Amino acid sequence: MLLLLGLLLLLGGGAAMVRGASGIAEASGVPPLVVGLTVVAFGTSAPELVVNVLGALEGQTELAFGNITGSNLANLGLVLGSAAIITPMTLKG
Repeated sequence: MLLLLGLLLLLGGGAAMVRGASGIAEASGVPPLVVGLTVVAFGTSAPELVVNVLGALEGQTELAFGNITGSNLANLGLVLGSAAIITPMTLKG
C-alpha cells in the first residue's frame, strides 16, 4: 500500500514539476530546454545537497561522498539505460 502511495506521489510531483517548469519558461520567455537544464536539474539535485550539507556539518564526510557517488552512478545508469530503451543504437567496433 505504501509503495503504491509513493508511486502516486512521485507521479504527481513529477507532473507538477513539469507544469511549473513549463510555466516558468513561458512566463520568462526562456527556452524550455534552458529551464529544464537549470531549474529542473537543481530540483532533482536538492535532496542530495541537503544530505551532503547535513552530513558535512555532523562530520560524516563518508556519508557525503557515498551520497554523491551513488547518486551520480544511479543517474548515469538510469539516463543511459532509458535512452538505450527509447532509442536503441548499434555499436560497430
